[in-house]
Amino acid sequence: MTRPSRTDRRCDVSKKILVADDESHILHVLTMKLRNAGYDVITAVDGEEALDLCLAECPDMVITDVQMPIKTGLELCRELHAHQAMRDVPVMLLTAREFDLDAREVAAAGISVIMAKPFAPREVLAKVRQLLSERETSDTLE
Repeated sequence: MTRPSRTDRRCDVSKKILVADDESHILHVLTMKLRNAGYDVITAVDGEEALDLCLAECPDMVITDVQMPIKTGLELCRELHAHQAMRDVPVMLLTAREFDLDAREVAAAGISVIMAKPFAPREVLAKVRQLLSERETSDTLE
């Protein structure tokens, strides 16, 4: 029996993640980290584009910044949570202003986790894996 190659192990991940941030360096770092881990990544530079892509692409997870042009990350999350098809998709909110977010508003918007900026890309990746694993477990139990 042959041992699976490193590439084969990565390919079994194949989940689609949408990353939305208006800061190009953050988009680049997260995209590279997630793609290197085997995820399919789509990106958006504002909340409106992110909403359109989410509804068209149905990602398995969304990572979004709070402060973005046109539509904030919080507005994006609220609108996604209102769509039945997106309601159970885990959402990670990135923010430099974590203390400004009301806990009730976060829960009502369906946000799974908040990560403060600056962040370590490996911590984001670990949290992505955890959230996707929890969602798979939840789907299996239903």
